[in-house]
Parts: sequence; structure tokens; C-alpha cells
Amino acid sequence: MLSLESRYLETLLPAVSGLNVVDLGCGTGRWLAVLSQQTPRHLIGVDSCPEMLGQAARKLNGAATLVLANCNELPLPRASADLVLCSFLTSYIPDLAKFAGQVRRILRPGGAVFVSDLHPTTSARLSWRRGFHVAGSFVDVAISSWSVREIIGAFEKYGIHAKAVLEPEFGDPEREIFARAGRTEAFRLAARQPAIYILHLSLRRSPGKSGKQWYRGRTLGSLCGARVALGPSETVRTDVRVTDGRIDSIGCSSHALRGAARRGVDLSGYLLLPGLINAHDHLDFALFPRLGNGGYRNFIEWAADIHRPDESPVREHRAVPKQTRLWWGGIRNLLAGVTTVCHHNPYEAQVFDNGFAVRVLRDFDWAHSLQMDPSAAEASPTDSRANRPFILHLAEGVDPECAEEIFHLARGRGIDDRTVLVHGLGLDARGLELLNGARASLIWCPSSNIFLFGRTHDRQTIQSLHNVAIGSDSPLTAQGDLLDEVRFAHDVVGMPVEDLYSLVTTRSAQLLRLRDAEGAIRIGSAADFVAVRDTGATPARTLVSLSHRDIELVVIAGSVQLASAPMLARLPRFAATGLRSLSVGGEIRWIRAPLHRLLAETHAHLSGDIRLGGKRVEHGLPA
Repeated sequence: MLSLESRYLETLLPAVSGLNVVDLGCGTGRWLAVLSQQTPRHLIGVDSCPEMLGQAARKLNGAATLVLANCNELPLPRASADLVLCSFLTSYIPDLAKFAGQVRRILRPGGAVFVSDLHPTTSARLSWRRGFHVAGSFVDVAISSWSVREIIGAFEKYGIHAKAVLEPEFGDPEREIFARAGRTEAFRLAARQPAIYILHLSLRRSPGKSGKQWYRGRTLGSLCGARVALGPSETVRTDVRVTDGRIDSIGCSSHALRGAARRGVDLSGYLLLPGLINAHDHLDFALFPRLGNGGYRNFIEWAADIHRPDESPVREHRAVPKQTRLWWGGIRNLLAGVTTVCHHNPYEAQVFDNGFAVRVLRDFDWAHSLQMDPSAAEASPTDSRANRPFILHLAEGVDPECAEEIFHLARGRGIDDRTVLVHGLGLDARGLELLNGARASLIWCPSSNIFLFGRTHDRQTIQSLHNVAIGSDSPLTAQGDLLDEVRFAHDVVGMPVEDLYSLVTTRSAQLLRLRDAEGAIRIGSAADFVAVRDTGATPARTLVSLSHRDIELVVIAGSVQLASAPMLARLPRFAATGLRSLSVGGEIRWIRAPLHRLLAETHAHLSGDIRLGGKRVEHGLPA
């Protein structure tokens, strides 16, 4: 039960840094230990058992304030908590209404409550008992069998409303736990039944806005019937409601959700993934072929080898207007299910701020490399942008000089948790130790590394790093798009599927310090989604099998940006308005982009086929 709860609840919890967090019924401090690693402002655990709190005190070593109290009489100040956690607690609450009132008293406006427990229906059906073993006997503990509806109703009376209702079933991790305990029959009996419930409740407040209001007026209200990916292995078959470009509710059967369904899409038979995050690209090179012959010692050798601006094919591709090339870079990412990309070049506001194909990261500092921008190693002043990542190519090669670059950077500008290094292939053991010790980050582009230098980081190195993400780099050196890079990392390097899933979702979002919870499907996060046919595999295993041919729907801030022909037939008319048809490697996709202009401007300079990351693109069906 604890395994199942941990897997799902961790995907729902928001970042608690700077928040006042209260864990009611904290027991031995299981969740307090997890949350203490995320720098909450204050962390309080409440329990009525002194022995439990004694164990928690030894485990936490002062990381939380522990309070001995009954949860129906909380000795905490009014409006003192931003987040209240109630893990496997409600069954032991005799007066649910009084308990909900106590939670409301300590909760701040806009605060969140997370409630989890054994699922009452399955518990009754399978005669599950609560208790413990003493001297060969089982001692039952008295419980209250509240229904999920009763729990939600008790909180609603105090203005605390359900935003997510999850009823997870046991999965493979729990199967292994049952097997180790010799309880395989118990697992079989519980299979395909909800084992626990998890509720995310909050006080009503005005919904947040999604920053750029590119798509106001044509956003979906709901996505219904899909199997929704909450993590690499965690899924629920449920509905998702969208308001103002953000996820407003998950799995809540309410009048508001039924109303949103009129502006929704039926995704039965599909797996809904969070929009992918490409941590490194050069969008303006999307049309270029691979250039160079490999076998280089560093990227300077490669750059010297291919720098022939007056020769074909560089001459023709450079003649295509830059804004057009940037658009093709956005489309290349969109076709691969990318909803957010870090373009490692100046931010082109006139392009990216006007209905561009994907989100482009703006809030970061950057330099190309120490070789091309020696001033990047100089000390930088501390200013209001200190929370922005600083990104640069470093140690892009295999010679001794590449290995020394990180120490040159450390002596000048310094290295800290803002520092994000792209490639880092030349880092030796000392460099990797410095990288990890400073809590700095690495963006990994494996196929690009192997094309240029014949090798890339191995699995052990990537797994040893605290902060790492994956990027596609540009078609100048990379194998294809971000999905191609993920498959390459799995098939060639042997990276586990669960790791790769996080490298293009949650870990990328953390590394790039994204502010709208991109890379996750949770309450309040950006309504960025990718839909693919549901094969029954886990989200992580599905991801490593995908190519651009499998991406059938991409939604950004609630707006449909890409749809396959079958998906187009499911969309409400307003959501499909403005989509244009493009043939990509023989596959038709409907895309929100000025395709007629882009194709005309590109054909004016490139003869023959237009290839986007190696894939042929041309006009699709008539509008």
C-alpha cells in the first residue's frame, strides 16, 4: 500500500519549496523525510502516538517540528498551512466533519490538501483488515469506513473542493512485493481493483493564467476517456479538465467537467502523455542535412571542416530566411511531441511570441562556448536573474583540452546549481565530480556525440549525475528528432526506460527551471499533452518505442497544435480551425502553422525535396 501511494502521490504533489507544510498523522515521518529534501519553509508533523513521533525524531534529525496532538484538535495557528497531507489517516478519524473543519481552519487561501487511504469499496469486498501482529496473534484496529464521496462531501462543506480523484490499482512494483512475501494469491484477488484512493482538494480561487495567451478562445475544455500518464509507470483512466491553459481537474465527475466536455475531445483508446521537453536545440538548422565526416577531437575541428558558407549545401540553406528556418525548427519539434524547447541562440521575440509552433524557453542566460565566447568564463555579477539557468556548450570533444574547460570555467565565472553544460563529453572523473559537487546540470545529446566523436556518455555516467536532461541538438549532427534521440539512448546506450521518461519530462523541467510545471500532468500545470495509441504498455515503455508517425495529437496550453487525420475527426470544429495539412515522410499531419508560406519561401531557395531532420516534407491534403 505504501509503495502504491508513494508512486502516485509523488506525481501529484506540487513543489513545496518555500511553503508551510503540515503532515497530519505523520507516524514515523515517512513523508516528512521525503518533503524535507525539498526545502519547505516550515515542516510540521502531527501525530497522537508518542512512540511514532520518537521514531520520526530520530529519522528527521531536526528537519521538522513534531507535535503530539489529536488531529481533531489541532494546536496550530489559523491559516498557517499552504499544504496539508493526510496519508492513511481518514480511516482512523471518528468525526469526519470536525476533522475537515480543523483542516479548513489551518489552511491558507489557495492551499491544497492531499488525502489518501485504503479504497473502502475494495477493502470491504476483499475483507481487508487493519491491525498488527503480537505474539503470534493479529490485533485488529478499529476504523471508520468512510466512502470517497463522504470524504469529499465533508471537505466541500468548508469550501475545500476536489481537484483530482485517483483510484490506483496495484502494478508491477507491488506485484514484486507480494511475491517476496509469498502472497501472490492476494495480489491476484486484488488485481484490477482500486487499492487506494488519493484526493487533491483545494480552496476555490481564480485560476492562474498561462503566461502567453496565444490560444485564447480556441482551447479545449476537457480531454476524456484516455489512459492518463502521471509518471513513468503510473496511469489512470480518467478525464482531464482544462481552464485558461492549465489543468484544472483530474478525474472529478462534476457539473463543471460535464460542461467542459462540450468543448472537449474523446480520447478513448489513447494514452495521454505530458508534452515533452527538448532541453537543447538550434531551431534555425532544422532543414540542414548532417554535415561532416566524424572522427573529430573537438567541435572546433568539426566547425572548421564544415564552414563553407559559399558552397552547397550550406549556401542554399542559409539563403532560406531565418524566420522561416526557425519555424521549421519548431515544426520539427512539434512532430515529435515536443511542447517546450530550449533554443540555444538569441530569443527571437518577433517569431516566438506570435503563435509559434511550440513554447520556446526565454528565461535563461547563455553563451555558445568558451572557445567562441571567452568572456563566458569571466565572473558574472549577482542580480535579479540569479534563478535563471546559465547554459553553454562545454567539453564538446574528447581531447585533454576539453577535459580542462570545466576547471577554467570554475576559476572564472564559477559553477553552481544555475550552471547547465551541454554535451560535457570530455569531462573526466575530476570534472564529473566537480559538476556533481556544484549541483550543476548536464544536457546529453548522444547521437550527436557519436556522429562527431565516435562515443558518448555511458549509462553509468548519466545515472551518476544529479541533474541531467536530454536534447536533440540540430540535424547538423543529430540522428533525427527528440524521439529518435530517446530511442538511440535506449537501444545503443542501454538507458532504462524510466530514466529516459524523466529526462524529457520532469528532470528537463527542473533543470531548465520551468515555472508552469511543464513535463507533468498535475493540477495547475500547463495543459501541454501528447496523445498516442494505447498499447497497454507503461508510459515509459511507450515513449521509447515512439517515432513521429505515432504522435497523433499535440496540445499546448489547451490549444490543438497537431492532429493526425483520425484525430482530426474527433476534434470539435473550433479546435481544428486553423490547422493545415503537411505530409511528413508520407504521413499526413494537421498542424497550426503558416505552411503555405513556409513551403513557398523554402522552395524559392532549395531545389528538390525539403527535408526536416532527414524526413521529407511537402504539401498535404487541400485545406
